Amino acid sequence: MKKPTDRQHLRPLGALIFGSRWLQVPLYLGLIVAQCVYVFLFIKELWHLISHAGGFTEQQIMLIVLALIDVVMISNLLVMVIVGGYETFVSRLDLEGHPDQPEWLSHVNASVLKIKLAMAIIGISSIHLLKTFIEAGNLGTQGAKFTEAGVMWQTIIHCTFILSAMGIAYVDWLGQQSAVQLHKATRDNAP
Repeated sequence: MKKPTDRQHLRPLGALIFGSRWLQVPLYLGLIVAQCVYVFLFIKELWHLISHAGGFTEQQIMLIVLALIDVVMISNLLVMVIVGGYETFVSRLDLEGHPDQPEWLSHVNASVLKIKLAMAIIGISSIHLLKTFIEAGNLGTQGAKFTEAGVMWQTIIHCTFILSAMGIAYVDWLGQQSAVQLHKATRDNAP
């Protein structure tokens, strides 16, 4: 009689752990619902712009357009997280050869996804900061939306996002360099 190995004893546990990745599916479905909310918000803001365009100042129009761009960028971030996250952590989407397959999806992994998300967050932060700077002309006036300290903190937070993205990219680069050196060392030591 053949004695079962430790690997055979762990097979159900391994299957359970590996199968637990499917618990993320409701999270991605929830993000799709959140994206639907952003589509509704975009349509509402666009209608507001169109219906009141004659009464808005140039600055008000610019702020509304920046708000629309902000919604689009957040929606793009959601698509990256939903599609890239599902493909990376749950299951393949089998989109090879599909005419609408996003270019970035063919080489997505956790590292690429982190960098893309960091860049998207910087873009969203940039839009918010630009809106703040446009409205900063009202600083110190009655009913101003922002204070000097608020503008300063937004700028510091934005710079922190940039530094964080640079740190993520640098760590990723170090990892790639280590992998290249390991591959080279393995190849050189091969008989």
